[in-house]
Amino acid sequence: MLRGWLLHSPESPGAPDADDKSELEGSTLSVLSAASSASRRLPPQEQLREKAFEYCQRLIEQSNRRALRKGDADLQKACLVEAVLVLDVLCRQDPSFLYRTLSCLKALQTRLCGDPTHVRALLPLAQFFLNHGEAAAVASGAVYQQLFTRVPSEHFHSPELAFEFLRLCRDSLPLFGRSLGVLKLSFPNLFKFLAWNSPPLTAEFVGLLPALLDASTAVEMLHALLDLPCLTAALDLQLRLSPAASERPLWDASLRTPSCLEAFRDPQFQGLLQHLLRTKASGTAERLAPLHQLLQPMAGCARVVQCAEAVPTLLQVLFSSVAQFADGALANQLALAILDRSDSLYQVPGYEARVHSVLSSQFLALCEQHPALVVELARELLEFAGSASSTRSGGVMLTSVVWAIGEYLSVSWDRRCTVEQINKFFEALEALLFEVTQSRPSTALPKCPPQVITALMTTLTKLASRSQDLIPRVSLFLSKMRTLAQSPAMSSVPCEDMGAVRVRTTELLNLLKMPSVAQFVLTPSTEVSEPRYHRDTNTALPLALRTVSRLVEKEAGLPPG
Repeated sequence: MLRGWLLHSPESPGAPDADDKSELEGSTLSVLSAASSASRRLPPQEQLREKAFEYCQRLIEQSNRRALRKGDADLQKACLVEAVLVLDVLCRQDPSFLYRTLSCLKALQTRLCGDPTHVRALLPLAQFFLNHGEAAAVASGAVYQQLFTRVPSEHFHSPELAFEFLRLCRDSLPLFGRSLGVLKLSFPNLFKFLAWNSPPLTAEFVGLLPALLDASTAVEMLHALLDLPCLTAALDLQLRLSPAASERPLWDASLRTPSCLEAFRDPQFQGLLQHLLRTKASGTAERLAPLHQLLQPMAGCARVVQCAEAVPTLLQVLFSSVAQFADGALANQLALAILDRSDSLYQVPGYEARVHSVLSSQFLALCEQHPALVVELARELLEFAGSASSTRSGGVMLTSVVWAIGEYLSVSWDRRCTVEQINKFFEALEALLFEVTQSRPSTALPKCPPQVITALMTTLTKLASRSQDLIPRVSLFLSKMRTLAQSPAMSSVPCEDMGAVRVRTTELLNLLKMPSVAQFVLTPSTEVSEPRYHRDTNTALPLALRTVSRLVEKEAGLPPG
């Protein structure tokens, strides 16, 4: 109530303008006027501020007295929080209170940093130093260190504290200044709030995440987001093993004694657990596959499933933010991380498919912004395309990688592209297409979706149009594919999708009958991407397509369409 009165009270006539505030804060005159203010009769607004200041000081002085009952202790903590908030309002309204407040709050800071029971009072104290620390030349590093290191690690399970903490971080971003680096490096700790309270805090992190990103943290943050459900499971087990039973929150009752609880103490997993539960960015990424297996019994917990549902949204935010500053080197690192993590995810029901959908679209976006990465990551792309796991989750990731190879493995995008590279990719993709279409489905090689088959055929045709010695080879292969698509032997593809495969095969064979036209259509110059090449019937691309259609129809003896 007192804070509400202060916020809505009219400004006093002698209140300084914003431009003069810093000069007044630093002047000796403000200190002298503040010391003598009690000796003269004050206007009502100033009298209210003066009495509020004295009242808050008394509350802070009395807050270290030991309460006899828990209800009194909770009230004492709430009053301490409110007293600091009122002092912040007073100092913003009248800077002459600042120097009288600092000695009191410095002593309070020293006391609170060693008292975990008053953790919520650290938030308004940090807000006060953010608002006034620079003007008063106060080093508040100890508050931030306590705030970003111990609070998320020890109190991530408090939803009220988590919300207030993140709101403070988000709303005070312009005030952090030189301390913003401390906030950025603390993102693994902040993710503990998100891992435990993901549904209500997802929107808060959508607003905060871009401020935490820079070139040095982007790749590590990508790994941390992908491992977020695994972090939730680890925090759950950590709480179950906590000795302070009275402070532990409720958890999923369907897993009263998880089978992995004892294995969680195994020394061989401690290094990976310490990395997963780290408080600061380490600059490295660890493969957590052993932890994924250890924590698999926790994958069905409601909290873990909820956390997994928030990850795709946050991945979209991460990539859209990174796109604004990523250079070629960072794009290569992100692309490598996408390829590496596509088959190394915590197996929460439905999680892999949703993440693959985001990663595949973002991989294509990276290639579009930085086409050179296809040539620079040629070895890694070949390894990915040749791995059996690339057809997981419907082959969404494989389709994107194959399409990117066909689109950007060209001299027109990168002068370093050679015929040898094109031939090497052709042989690898040809072998992959043969494997997915003529092998029986199994656990290691599941049914291949038609979009993977059509993407492979289209990319092989594109590569052949750039290295024309390959045209007879791909034409023969496509002819076999068309025959195979009309027979029931192709059991790895559902019958209802055979029509799309047959149509694409026929289209590609018709293009290859005229190699120069095939190269123009399948590897167009950058000008062909302009809308006029597709809207104007007299420009080159529609004319070329009409010419090919007429010649093919004439050769086949069909009536012109």
